[in-house]
Amino acid sequence: MNFRKSFIRKIAAGMLALAIGTAGIMVSTENTAHAAYSVSVADNIISLGSHFLGTPYKFAAKSGQTSSFDCSSFVQYVYKKNGILLPRSSKQQSTKGYTVSKANIQKGDLIFFDVTKRPGIDHVAIYAGNGIILHTYKVGIGVTYSKFSGYWSNHVVKVKRVIN
Repeated sequence: MNFRKSFIRKIAAGMLALAIGTAGIMVSTENTAHAAYSVSVADNIISLGSHFLGTPYKFAAKSGQTSSFDCSSFVQYVYKKNGILLPRSSKQQSTKGYTVSKANIQKGDLIFFDVTKRPGIDHVAIYAGNGIILHTYKVGIGVTYSKFSGYWSNHVVKVKRVIN
């Protein structure tokens, strides 16, 4: 019986030491939590957006609906689901966050384009990393991944970071 009590005490002491050690690790990483949070939010946004691959494109799709999207309703939806509120149109969205250069683009940044004959911003996409964007832009294509080179890179107006 003494052996059993001794064994239980050793297990309890080990569990307590593990809990204290884990708490120490959590405290020591507190200063880096902000950077990790940003990457995590970007990954969550891209992951959620990828669940909608193939969802039809519809110009002026209603905010909050998921049966179809236009570029800005798609961006607005996936960012809102991750706690970031954005206005409805791509032009309005381009006024949020802070501007970064194409050379400093990171996952989760918003890329604004001029792709029509009308001057100004008329399209938005999410930078997914590794030279890829996530967006929706055309009937028959819907939500998709595209290479951020050639056509898309040549039509960039600005890049904005809205993830803290």
